[in-house]
Amino acid sequence: MQKKIYVVGMFDDGTAAKVQDAVKGVASVTNVVANCEKSQVLVDYDDAGAEDAINAAISSCGVDVIG
Repeated sequence: MQKKIYVVGMFDDGTAAKVQDAVKGVASVTNVVANCEKSQVLVDYDDAGAEDAINAAISSCGVDVIG
């Protein structure tokens, strides 16, 4: 599955890198790309139940998930 998650608060490449690292640590995530210019995170994952964990990983970096 692939999901595009829109976020608020990811203003620079450093924050995007932190978000990528945090989401990579979630079980079943196979790929993640965080783009601060588009305020979005693209995530590929295998388990539909991982969405809450992915959102929590993003939030743990001080970035708000909006959809």
